[in-house]
Amino acid sequence: MEKVAEQGQDQTGAARATPMIAQFIEIKSVNADCLLFYRMGDFYELFFEDAEIASRALGIMLTKRGKHLGEDIPMCGVPVERANDYLQKLIALGFRVAVCEQIEDPAEAKKRGAKSVVKRDVVRLVTPGTITEDALLDPARANAFAAVARARGDGAWRYGVASVDISTGVFTVADCAQSELSSTLARLEPREIVAAETLCREEALATIFSGLGAPVAPLGRDAGDAARRLVDFYGVSTLEGFGALSEAELAAAATAILYVERTQKGGRPALSRPMSLRESATLDIDAATRANLELSRTLSGAREGSLLSVVDLTVTSAGARLLAERLAAPSTDPSLIDARLDAVAFFLEKPEIRASLRAKLARAPDLARAVSRLALQRGGPRDVASVGAALSAARDIAAIFSGAEAPAEIAREAATLATADAALAHEIATSLKDSPPLDKRNGDFIREGRDAELDEARSLRDESRVVIASLQARYSEQTGAKLRIKHNNFLGFFLEAPAAQGEKLLRPPFDSMFTHRQTMADAMRFSTQELVELQSKIASAADRALARELAIFDALAGEILAGAKELQALAQSFSRLDVASALAEVAEKRGWTRPHVDHSLEFVIIGGRHPVVEASLQAQGKAFAANDCELSGDKAGRIAIVTGPNMAGKSTFLRQNALIALLAQAGSYVPAQEARLGVVDRLFSRVGASDDLARGRSTFMVEMVETAAILNCATPRSLVILDEIGRGTATFDGLSIAWATMEHLHEVNCSRAIFATHFHELTQLTKRMARLVNLTMKVTDHAGEVVFLHEVVKGAADRSYGVHVAQLAGLPASVVTRAHAILAELEAADRRAPVEALIDDLPLFKHVAETMQPKDALREALAKIDPDEMSPRDALAALYELKRKS
Repeated sequence: MEKVAEQGQDQTGAARATPMIAQFIEIKSVNADCLLFYRMGDFYELFFEDAEIASRALGIMLTKRGKHLGEDIPMCGVPVERANDYLQKLIALGFRVAVCEQIEDPAEAKKRGAKSVVKRDVVRLVTPGTITEDALLDPARANAFAAVARARGDGAWRYGVASVDISTGVFTVADCAQSELSSTLARLEPREIVAAETLCREEALATIFSGLGAPVAPLGRDAGDAARRLVDFYGVSTLEGFGALSEAELAAAATAILYVERTQKGGRPALSRPMSLRESATLDIDAATRANLELSRTLSGAREGSLLSVVDLTVTSAGARLLAERLAAPSTDPSLIDARLDAVAFFLEKPEIRASLRAKLARAPDLARAVSRLALQRGGPRDVASVGAALSAARDIAAIFSGAEAPAEIAREAATLATADAALAHEIATSLKDSPPLDKRNGDFIREGRDAELDEARSLRDESRVVIASLQARYSEQTGAKLRIKHNNFLGFFLEAPAAQGEKLLRPPFDSMFTHRQTMADAMRFSTQELVELQSKIASAADRALARELAIFDALAGEILAGAKELQALAQSFSRLDVASALAEVAEKRGWTRPHVDHSLEFVIIGGRHPVVEASLQAQGKAFAANDCELSGDKAGRIAIVTGPNMAGKSTFLRQNALIALLAQAGSYVPAQEARLGVVDRLFSRVGASDDLARGRSTFMVEMVETAAILNCATPRSLVILDEIGRGTATFDGLSIAWATMEHLHEVNCSRAIFATHFHELTQLTKRMARLVNLTMKVTDHAGEVVFLHEVVKGAADRSYGVHVAQLAGLPASVVTRAHAILAELEAADRRAPVEALIDDLPLFKHVAETMQPKDALREALAKIDPDEMSPRDALAALYELKRKS
């Protein structure tokens, strides 16, 4: 192993770096944003600031070794064989690691001089979004990075977002406006964000990126000629076969390819061609709504307690990833939703087929990730074995559906699986041992009898003693002399005979066979051509055996990669069948029913339940109180105002209806007796209270930002869930904001919505707005105690029961008693000023009416204008009149 030497001095006496440290500094300067794993023998060493950072992050000892510029050089290291364990920790903390390997034989370095440094270079950048090793990946979660680029489109900037999962080869692109960028990225849940440095410096984009919680990797430049970069990467002459990608999508795709090339250092992952997400219409869910509804993670970051944790009964890693993807981006195409529901219904009606399928899928390996590692030359014998096992499983699974009247969705996947390459599966099975090692460099993974040359090399390697003993016995028998085969570093293998017997080996007929090498006091040493050849074979047998195994491995990997596209299709079929059968398992286990989804604005849920809360209660042996929800409308949806005490279940009711709609559009059965839903285009949820102190936002500010996004983007097809708008500020400020928000939803957005509030004054708005309906949480008194029934009924709450909740929370009895007394006085005063009169007197309603009048006048004036009948003079006069009315 090379050593870190003391610093030297040049002729002027100035300190200079040792050759090895100079090499480290040079390589580090090119990879300044990474921790440099510098290979030295059996260790990856880190020096200077990298060592200090890594020692703290990994909890390993920081030492000092050598000096540079008069200062001790901090150093720490990790064993090569355990590098993945340490990489996993660093990647989880958001670090990027440059892996620097020796790219030269140390013997070659010595030829240049005793102090020459072995050539090294970075062979790979390990980043959160580009890892492929099983030990570093979450099997049930996609591991993609998102590349963001910008291009002009229709006179305005458009943003392209490319999502690349190197571990599976999935490559998608999307085109959106800046206002949609946050929700587009949130849907993808990238492990890393990549963009040109100029974009990363823009405040608006930096704010969006930081809100996603993923590390950002700035690129020093853009991807240049986007089309040319894609053409070169895929080895095609034109992009016509890629479909109609927008300029923004092309720019993002090229940025992604640039990052792949930069991090993989010449490795070429088996990426699918970029597929535009514009072709697949999906439910738009912004980042705040995803967090509030706890789709894949709870607000604390845990998977347990999320919607995904309850729904995920998949038996394969690929199926788990696909299910997470569908929950993250439910469809808005009723025909596609129906096709997915048909598949779930089939497995629900055929439990024996479902059980057989799931048993076989559970034994199927993660095909997509195995192929990806092989494409990047990081794969091992187990990955080849995984491909073989997957090919065999594909045909076995296809046979399950033979003769079954399966819906189109199932029949298509079964047909794909039936095309699995049986010949390749057989070749892999007959080539590899039953339990091959993870690393191909360990060798010993090819079966005996597979290759004669390999068997011979192994025989010499493993049975050299037997071979030598056999040869020794044969020579002794031929000569009649007592010969022994020995070995030393000077002569190698040689024959040794007692001096008296050795003399006859110098004479015919033996002198032509035996070559005299050395005479000792009491012995003579000889060699033969056969022994020389045997020595050469034995010396190189292990190397030849490993080289032959690697050649067979490369041949198998080449055959696999030649059919990578077909293997990716098999992997997708596995995952789709897994998801459909798993959702059927959920439906049967939890008593869920098939929803009806169409293009209407209907929203009827009968006996709906919250999937996560119900699962938790069932685990405790308790029942969930189901509730109905009806928000249907012909041209605009209804808005339900929900009042009632804290702890009565308002937030649960709000969330469960949003989750039922989301599950239905993801192609799942739902926790309800019946669900009839007009497809939802956007889902908005403003639930809970949180601040964003890092960005200088109070709880109320966060609430207002999220509410603004809803009011600016919601459509009549949207579903809006609002909980306690305006409670974060003064009473009248909050009431005014809540009131104005309600009016805007009713008059402008026309969305289907559920609005929970403690502002009881808002319940009176049902007298003024036709599509408003009051709902309340039912409460009863039992033996002087308030009992929450968790039942939603029509009507408005008479009070909030806040003091009772405070009592349940353990406030001192004196405080509770005093609160009751104050409440009684306030309620008496409130009865002297009826709510209706208060609302009539509020200036807000009058102001809204006044501000809406000019709009109505403008509409009427515009309706009377016929541009085709107007002269230029008349048109100018009309324009002045419209200006006056505004």
